[in-house]
Amino acid sequence: MGVFAIRLPDVGEGIAEAELVEWHVKVGDVVREDDVLAAVMTDKAAVEVPSSVDGKVLALGGEIGDMIAIGAVLIRIEVDGEGNESGNVEAPVSVPVEEKPAVVEAVAEPAPKPAAKPAVAPVAAAPVKRAAGTKPLASPSVRARAREEGVDLRQVPGSGAAGRISHGDLDNWIASGGIQQGTVVRGQNTGVEEVRVIGMRRKIAEKMAISKRQIPHITIVEEVEMSALEDLRAALNAKHKGERAKLTLLPFLMRAIVEAVREQPELNARYDDEAGVIHRHGGVHVGIATQTPNGLNVPVVKHAEAGSLWDNAETVARLAQEARDGTIKRDELSGGTITITSLGPLGAIATTPIINHPEVAIVGVNKMQIRPVWDGQQFQPRKMMNISCSFDHRVIDGWDAAVFVQKLKTLLETPAMLFVEG
Repeated sequence: MGVFAIRLPDVGEGIAEAELVEWHVKVGDVVREDDVLAAVMTDKAAVEVPSSVDGKVLALGGEIGDMIAIGAVLIRIEVDGEGNESGNVEAPVSVPVEEKPAVVEAVAEPAPKPAAKPAVAPVAAAPVKRAAGTKPLASPSVRARAREEGVDLRQVPGSGAAGRISHGDLDNWIASGGIQQGTVVRGQNTGVEEVRVIGMRRKIAEKMAISKRQIPHITIVEEVEMSALEDLRAALNAKHKGERAKLTLLPFLMRAIVEAVREQPELNARYDDEAGVIHRHGGVHVGIATQTPNGLNVPVVKHAEAGSLWDNAETVARLAQEARDGTIKRDELSGGTITITSLGPLGAIATTPIINHPEVAIVGVNKMQIRPVWDGQQFQPRKMMNISCSFDHRVIDGWDAAVFVQKLKTLLETPAMLFVEG
């Protein structure tokens, strides 16, 4: 029998290490070639590491959340014949990054834990609600304890005969903080769950922290009358139903952004903080913030300026689905020059979007709803929506930000202008 060490492969992104986010095996498992052993997280995506041999798992090279260096031992497997390592198969596995022994699962069964003592004493029967002004029934010991605890027994429901209050009733009342709803006394929940921040959640946290720490945000919220655009969208979808991709609001908003940054190229840019250089891009690469089971991803529609409404609608739908399925390509999650974020029907009246660093602007879409709008003579019901746009104030002045927002408002309220060349 030999020992075969599988090392963390170079995932091709020029990185030196990756975060271990999931084990698919444990010590003692029998694996076959191509079975997935673990998942690691790079700066852009999760990568699965398969086995290159058949054998039995001897030891794991790290714990969930550890950073593993490229080329370091990830797992050791006992194989038939000669492995790629010499020495005793029981030798401990070292964790390459933190230089500490690997944690190997114990073989012995853990000692049984003593049964937890219930936080609230059980009640023999449902508490009886007394009529107002009725004297509470309780033993002298219960009354003495109530006086010591400062509890008014007139407020405590009793579960005994004729509503008699027991020590258990008093325990429940004290544990609940004196909260009673109907005939149910609700106890306090003092449990605390620890959730380690790893993988995609940690990447999101780090990126948001960088954005808020390094970028001085300015946010402008503007109200947009959406009736004309919604009518146009419904008509186009009806005309091409089943023949072309369904048009949502996003392709129209992308087209409006393309037209707006044509006049203000400084908004379609990325800011290199360290070099102090602003990179203004000719192509408009629109990131679409997308919620997935693994956290927030931002797929990027490259060269939105070259696509039609339907082209961009199809691309957005495809990228969103692939992001949720976890099949999206890494290069489709990077390279954005401006981002759109939307909570859809869950959106609020206004939001303050955080810029997707190192971009300099983000457009937030809020909830659309019918509101009364004054037309000069009377209030009329109109489909209204607020847009919340944030800007990097190091790069974008307030005036330029306001001009951009007003341009978007004009284009969305008069959608025919989206199709006018020149």
